[in-house]
Amino acid sequence: MNDKQKKMLRKIIMGASLYIIAVIVSKLNFSMSNIISFGLFIAAYIIVGKDVLLKAFSNIKRGKVFDENFLMTIATVGAIIIGEYPEAVGVMLFYMVGEFLQSLAVNKSRKSISDMMNIRPDYANLVKEDGSVETVDPYDVEVGNIILVKAGEIIPLDGIVVSGKAMLDTSALTGESVPRSVNEGANVYSGSINKDGLLKLEVTKEFSDSTASKILDLVENAAAKKSKTENFISKFAGIYTPIVVFAAIALAVIPPFVFPGTGFATWIYRALTFLVVSCPCAFVIAIPLSFFSGIGASSKIGVLIKGSNYLELLAGVKTFMFDKTGTLTKGVFEVVSLHPNNVSEEELLRKAAMAEEYSSHPIAISVKKAYEELKTESGENTNISDRLSDLKEIAGHGISIKVDGKEVLVGNDKLMSSNGIDFEKSEEFGSIVYVAEEGKFLGSIVINDRIKEDAGESLIALKSVGVEKSVMLTGDIKEVADVVAKELGIDYAYSELLPQDKVEKVEEVLVENKVLAFVGDGLNDAPVLARADIGIAMGGIGSDAAIEAADVVIMDDNLYNIVRGIKLAKRTMSIAKQNIIFALGVKLIFLLLAAIGFGTMWEAVFADVGVTVLCIINAMRNLQTKNI
Repeated sequence: MNDKQKKMLRKIIMGASLYIIAVIVSKLNFSMSNIISFGLFIAAYIIVGKDVLLKAFSNIKRGKVFDENFLMTIATVGAIIIGEYPEAVGVMLFYMVGEFLQSLAVNKSRKSISDMMNIRPDYANLVKEDGSVETVDPYDVEVGNIILVKAGEIIPLDGIVVSGKAMLDTSALTGESVPRSVNEGANVYSGSINKDGLLKLEVTKEFSDSTASKILDLVENAAAKKSKTENFISKFAGIYTPIVVFAAIALAVIPPFVFPGTGFATWIYRALTFLVVSCPCAFVIAIPLSFFSGIGASSKIGVLIKGSNYLELLAGVKTFMFDKTGTLTKGVFEVVSLHPNNVSEEELLRKAAMAEEYSSHPIAISVKKAYEELKTESGENTNISDRLSDLKEIAGHGISIKVDGKEVLVGNDKLMSSNGIDFEKSEEFGSIVYVAEEGKFLGSIVINDRIKEDAGESLIALKSVGVEKSVMLTGDIKEVADVVAKELGIDYAYSELLPQDKVEKVEEVLVENKVLAFVGDGLNDAPVLARADIGIAMGGIGSDAAIEAADVVIMDDNLYNIVRGIKLAKRTMSIAKQNIIFALGVKLIFLLLAAIGFGTMWEAVFADVGVTVLCIINAMRNLQTKNI
């Protein structure tokens, strides 16, 4: 409980105490009882209602007349004027109780996000040139500096372990509770907690570009992106409130002239009760809280959703498109066979690996890994950068580079054909890399990827949560794409696609007017992620591209977390609809009762504060992630 909440609680206790004493005194029959009870009622009213009155007057000055503060002020001041002191104080007191409970609920829903905010480091231990350690602000640490991270400390900046080993708690980043072991050479990310050991790190990113900073920025800005439901409720409250105010005025003024013998006091009381019932608190508080708690709950399981609008879209996804490499497959490629043409296997692999020297694509990494093993065995000099020049990356085809002054082409069959290379097309299963030098075909390399263990189960689970169609997009050859699609039960597979072809496929599906989600690794999928209704990036930890490009970021590499995210989104929408129907239904009933004289202010308090509290409690269910 924060200081503001403690202050509210003190006011409620003081106001309730004076209110109870006032009610008791009003029941006693002595000469000054009415005056004393009146004074106690007014004192209690000022204690619990002062903030509401000040807000109402402040908003009127700024031209914002019709809100819940205005309704409460008019209703309670009117009740005091007609002598209904207990009702006036009671309404304001219970309104204050409702505000207090709302504050507690919002704080609880923010706790999962504020827990994440604990990944923000306060300092870094900078190792100076003389070996001494100085505590500095993380913003003052530069790339290449060495920092020390002791047991129990938060890793302040992204870096590479120079020395030491430790177990890291990455749960705030990934939602994964199992600690991760790191040692020399491992990449570590800011926001992780060093559970034991002493680590010396070389900083690879400035603090403003670090993983923790990007995640915090994403979460802090999520609340600003409202869902259609929230925007509708805001607009509805803006129209609804002035209508009920004018309806209340009509209820107070017109009936005494239409029904002779009924006094103004009776209809004014009904109008004031009408105003209390009509207060839109349940709408403007509980509905946004439903979405906020959904975003908070998703962050606990390592699914970062950038706004309520994306949470709403996620609940209605009917078509899922997946990139293959690194999303459905592990992206861990291995060279399985070499097919040289008039050169040795070693020469074929050497040329391909040298050409791929500057590439970070998983296929290139597998070629270089195989070449590293060859160099280790042969004792070949590992420094080849001075032998490379004129690198050209050809999207969807491969690369062209000069090795020792000779042009080497490494890529798919399209690269060979477009350059007029007379080559032999491989029929083996896997990703085929063709190599040519100076217009001469040197051979092909067959590389295979592995499907993720949870991919099949996750795709089946997606169908169970309402997804109607699954599609796979890949730049790989048709034979490979078909095998993967068949094994995973994917409905449609499109292969040999260039980046722009993937965008075109997305646009074709968007014509169906069903919500489309695209899932990729965020490395080279930015155009498609942006074009889909909702872009989902896998393995966001350590990937700037994923965090920047996607609408939803799965912080670890677990495909099933997409299913969990959808379940949370659907539950959020269900809770929001429950709150809307319940609040609107109860209010309409009590508005009618108040208008015909069967409703008192005490019942109006339930229709306002009681309904709001019940809706808040319902919204808080969304924080539970145990069964998701």
